Order: sequence, then C-alpha cells, then structure tokens
Amino acid sequence: MPECQNCGAFVTAAYARVFTPSGIDEPRVCPQCEDKIRDGADVRQARSTRRS
Repeated sequence: MPECQNCGAFVTAAYARVFTPSGIDEPRVCPQCEDKIRDGADVRQARSTRRS
C-alpha cells in the first residue's frame, strides 16, 4: 500500500498513480500534509492553512 513520504499517511493506489512520476510508488506529499503542498515538480511549505 502506498504511503506519503512526508507524513506516512495511507494514500490510494489511484492517488499515487496520478500524483507521482513514473517509477515512483509513493507520493512526496498528500492531502493529509498540512505543512507541505505540491508545486509543479517540487514540494514546498504551505503559505497558508489548508483547512478551516
């Protein structure tokens, strides 16, 4: 089962397939990560809170 490399949370195989490059099974950041977001090919600190 794929896990987020940042927080270790479970992600679905479909999420990993869509949001990771070819040949990588685990995403670098997931929707559960409050402090990081995907920014193109990079991961960066979130500039604002993602949850209300």
